[in-house]
Amino acid sequence: MISSAEATAQVFWTAFRAMSKKEREAIVEKFLTEKEFMEDVIDMVILKQREKEPSRPLEEYLADRQNRKV
Repeated sequence: MISSAEATAQVFWTAFRAMSKKEREAIVEKFLTEKEFMEDVIDMVILKQREKEPSRPLEEYLADRQNRKV
């Protein structure tokens, strides 16, 4: 079973794909002018790129960071 968010995304994606090329371009152009949207997209891309990286405890990261400042 898909989540409500996934179902909503699928409806929007289907509607977007049904639009003419000119309409799709207008939608994309609007998205690209929205600062908050672009920040969200950048965050999602970074998360996707790094999802396979190993994680480590926050305390370890903070200690490493502190050691680098010295």
